[in-house]
Amino acid sequence: MKRSVRLILAGVAVAAVGGGLWLAWGPSTHKPRRLSGYVEGEALYVAAANAGPVSAVFVSRGQTVAAGQPLFALDARQPLAARDQAAAQLAVAEAQARDAAKGQRPAELAVYDAQRAAAQAALRQAQSDYNRIAPLVAKGIYAPVRLDASRAALQTAQAQVRVVEQQRMVGTLGARSDALRAAEAQAAAARDALTAAQTRLDLISPRSPAAARVQDVFYQPGEWAAANQPVVALLTDDRIRLRFFVSETQVARYRPGSRIQFSCDGCAPGLAARINYVSPRPEFTPPVIYSRETRDRLVFMVEARPERPAVLAPGQPVDIVPLAEDRR
Repeated sequence: MKRSVRLILAGVAVAAVGGGLWLAWGPSTHKPRRLSGYVEGEALYVAAANAGPVSAVFVSRGQTVAAGQPLFALDARQPLAARDQAAAQLAVAEAQARDAAKGQRPAELAVYDAQRAAAQAALRQAQSDYNRIAPLVAKGIYAPVRLDASRAALQTAQAQVRVVEQQRMVGTLGARSDALRAAEAQAAAARDALTAAQTRLDLISPRSPAAARVQDVFYQPGEWAAANQPVVALLTDDRIRLRFFVSETQVARYRPGSRIQFSCDGCAPGLAARINYVSPRPEFTPPVIYSRETRDRLVFMVEARPERPAVLAPGQPVDIVPLAEDRR
């Protein structure tokens, strides 16, 4: 009996030694520790600046859109009428400005030309009368008063010619400088009003600011959308982040710009991201009373930009390879 007991004890000792050697020298099954995280997507909400009924939606949820692709449109009748009215007012203001800069019409200038020709003919007649009377007065044939009357007629004819010529010159000029500037200012104001009306018309049919995925569509054709109320939610690649939490003892190793490795279920290997934000505010998980003894539960949120965001979906869990193993 004692012999069998000794054999059992010897077998147990051998098994224990063999197990210890296996644990010490055998193949290791230990997997490196991972940090749990998830994919976060910050949606880009696209709305119209004006209120109105939705006339068309050009995209659907889950669709991929290109930059500049139309997303939806509101009813365009009211802003289109306002744009056309502004265009008509601009045409009127520009025509008035051009008219102010032109001066009088050719037919009106022709009247001045005729008046100038008549004044010049009267001047020639007055000059001829004066030239004829002056020698006769000098010889005593005519009285001096006759010469004075002839000289006065000549001066009157000369003045009349100058008046008509000045009128002709003024007729070729445009409006006064102040009136011309006022007309030009009115045309500029009408041009700005047209630009604003066109902008309001464009804003009722927004386009995608970048290549993105359509995350949600909140309104359908026929529904009324309030001003600045999101109609479509987009998710662009640059708004996809990884979020994970790092313990208080390891957070100093994680700095913006550091590159991390991560993996996710069903994803290709070799995924990487670059840290862009480390929260300055700690949090507890689970909530406990803050004390020196429980400080190991203090964690900090870290955000990283994935290098291949197109393969990730918001809400997807990921496993982060720590930058350094915890040696506590």
